Amino acid sequence: MHRVAIIGGDGIGPEIIREGRKVLEVSGDRYGFSLGFDEFDLGADRYLATGELLPEDTLKELGKYRAIYFGAIGDERVKPGILEKGILLALRFHFDQYVNLRPIRLLPGVSTPLAGKKPSDIDFVVVRENTEDFYVGIGGRFKGSQKATLEIKRELYNVKFGLDIDSDAEEIGYQIGVITREGSRRVISFACDLAKRRRGKLTSVDKANVLSDIYGLWREVFTEVTAGYPGLTTEFNFVDAVTMWFVKNPEWFDVVVTPNMFGDIITDLGAMIQGGMGLAPGGNINPSGTSMFEPIHGSAPKYKGQGIANPMATIWAGSMLLDHLGEHEAAEGVLKALGQSILDGVVTKDMGGSSRTSDVGDYVAALVRKQ
Repeated sequence: MHRVAIIGGDGIGPEIIREGRKVLEVSGDRYGFSLGFDEFDLGADRYLATGELLPEDTLKELGKYRAIYFGAIGDERVKPGILEKGILLALRFHFDQYVNLRPIRLLPGVSTPLAGKKPSDIDFVVVRENTEDFYVGIGGRFKGSQKATLEIKRELYNVKFGLDIDSDAEEIGYQIGVITREGSRRVISFACDLAKRRRGKLTSVDKANVLSDIYGLWREVFTEVTAGYPGLTTEFNFVDAVTMWFVKNPEWFDVVVTPNMFGDIITDLGAMIQGGMGLAPGGNINPSGTSMFEPIHGSAPKYKGQGIANPMATIWAGSMLLDHLGEHEAAEGVLKALGQSILDGVVTKDMGGSSRTSDVGDYVAALVRKQ
């Protein structure tokens, strides 16, 4: 018996989670395990009604689960960043979900914008560090007199670089990225273990040629950790170069490990080469705590209630959830059924089909039931 916490969230979130849950329930029946679901009301409606984003008692309850199944967050009635930071990022940081796991895999029947590439060419995983870097929230804006602003600028820039700043600007903004040795070690170790189970190649992404302090530490830790995995093939890529090779030669990659900010960027590129945001799942993993699985697209408020949202990324995220819970055969079964639905043409409008959100969920569930 596995109990799973469900957060539908905003916009199309509840609709796509409904279809994902449908498939998960059938997979339990088919593969001989039970799933229990408990829903949590978090999102724009609650925030607008009560002013609450993520109460402490809710966090305490969520901490009892190994897995959270998450829909989408964001609402045009709420200023951008409030819900995203106050709920989604707060969950990631509170539960120390230090691995963001993003499979980049082209399923049969899906078209890619990369000319001449086929499913065997696009099958890799990005392991993104999820709790450090420029997302730790150290930063701010300062507005004051020109003299005071210039003094801060000199403190931030002149002392280190000897720059002569005579700007008339009266406002500055700054953001500080932070990487720790332990934070780097644990996510790189996770990536090494994953590469051992796959094809044995691990690529590190950074920008150590320019941001040498922060990403120089990342490189040092990568070298130290991978020395304990003599069977792996390892390499370094600068982030600008890796975006080029993702497009030109995606078949070169097996497991890619990256600091937080660069991972945020390159995984969206990965989503497009695997067929678009509607086919892009993600996992926020704490191997020994509470993890969370979600589609990586937004809440698309303008499509709410229309029954046209693509639930495939959510269903795929459900497959990742099952794998995390140890139900590996069921996880593969769900992904296989998802691929068959695509081959059979049961897809939503964004993928060139005419099926509704619930049609896709029903069809994938039926395929799982027949396996």
